Amino acid sequence: MDCLQDWPEPIVPVQSLEGGQVVPAQYIKPPPERPVLDRDVEPDWGPCVPVIDLGSLQGGEAGRRAIGSACKEWGFFQVVNHGVSHELMARVRELWREFFYLPMEEKKAYANSPVSFEGYGSRLGVQKGAILDWGDYYFLNFLPEMVKNHSKWPASPTLLRDTIEEYGAQVIKLCHLLLKEISISLEVEEDFLHKALGGGGVGACMRANFYPRCPQPDLTLGLSPHSDPGALTVLLPDDRVEGLQVRKGEEWFTIYPIPNAFIVNIGDQIQVLTNGNYKSVEHRVIVNSAKERLSLAFFYNPKDDILIEPAQEFVAPNKPPLYKKMAYKDYKLFIRSLGPRGKLL
Repeated sequence: MDCLQDWPEPIVPVQSLEGGQVVPAQYIKPPPERPVLDRDVEPDWGPCVPVIDLGSLQGGEAGRRAIGSACKEWGFFQVVNHGVSHELMARVRELWREFFYLPMEEKKAYANSPVSFEGYGSRLGVQKGAILDWGDYYFLNFLPEMVKNHSKWPASPTLLRDTIEEYGAQVIKLCHLLLKEISISLEVEEDFLHKALGGGGVGACMRANFYPRCPQPDLTLGLSPHSDPGALTVLLPDDRVEGLQVRKGEEWFTIYPIPNAFIVNIGDQIQVLTNGNYKSVEHRVIVNSAKERLSLAFFYNPKDDILIEPAQEFVAPNKPPLYKKMAYKDYKLFIRSLGPRGKLL
């Protein structure tokens, strides 16, 4: 599957548009895709997606039933008592905020291309004439070690590179714990997902998202509806403003982050491996006229060349495989070529 070497149109950082009175035409979504900002729907029973206390999972059946229910019913949950330093979470978030406050020319020195997406960018698909999203980002590779390239990481602010390393190492440990607990909730061996995703050869990457203030937030989106192509996503949300929405049925629900919690969601590859028992779920980002928003998405992915298909543990005569076998690198390239396009599985 071929990949474009450059973007089909000149890149305009969304941050450079901040302060305008109207949203440019290339960011305006068709009416059916626009958010309804004054009619946000929340469940009657509380804070939208379930909250999982990872401390309760250690030997606790109730906690494991809760994580299984969250994966089946929502595909999203928030986690507390997750083992990642709260101070580190605040520090990495503010250092990335400082990066996006740098002069535009300094950020453009890290401009990315569709070849790897690594670096500073403002679009996720390569189709010419596509309607764009109201957001900028910085994408970088973390695992495997052979693809990690510190020269492509921001050199400013000074402490950012070292903080990314420290933060990434702690989030990887969290991902390992989550995969173990999700495996147990599926009633398979605790290392089932770890092995199925490639064991020690897995991939991981990070995307720092920056959504500038928008003069007409009811006309556009910070990130269009999509499900994540990898295995697991761990999101550090903004501590000042919400914006992530998850789809359940025909409604969109805003996730209101709990302080010092991560938002976790199941990716497409776990949906395939479990033959649809656990589903990746469509989500999107709304923007705000009064406040910018920053979030850090950490993606835990299968080994690039591993073939992903429904595992035999989830296939039966009355439930045949729902998905075809496919190398993760091919699926990833297919998704990148399209950009955020709803749920494809």
